[in-house]
Amino acid sequence: MSGPPSIDRLARGDVVNVEHFKEKLLSKRRELVDAIGRAEQEVRTASEGEVGDPLDRSVDDTAADEGLHNSSVDSETLQQVDDALRRIEQGSYGKCVICGKPIEPARLEAIPWTPYCKADQERLETVKGPGSTPTL
Repeated sequence: MSGPPSIDRLARGDVVNVEHFKEKLLSKRRELVDAIGRAEQEVRTASEGEVGDPLDRSVDDTAADEGLHNSSVDSETLQQVDDALRRIEQGSYGKCVICGKPIEPARLEAIPWTPYCKADQERLETVKGPGSTPTL
């Protein structure tokens, strides 16, 4: 077998152009890797700087904390992007990892790394709160 087809037909007949989403995911992956690298460099630079004034140190510490938070969010998204790329390779991209039903094409277009259909995402947010990602 030579890998997943470039166009997959899901259970209800929706067609998913896997190559289109693979390109979007790879682009997002590059963007996230760059952002994480910049954030880590900014934190290193801030920690190496000699700042004498306590107020300046406080501002630098706050900026470093914000950079670390953003880097953490980017790292989590990067993991989700990598998971989506794995699903493409396995031939399961575009199907909800919970119920197995097709993920809505508009949802994939907006968030190509999403592993959940809208209904399951809403159920998860009701149980765990908005923005939460369950561990599988």
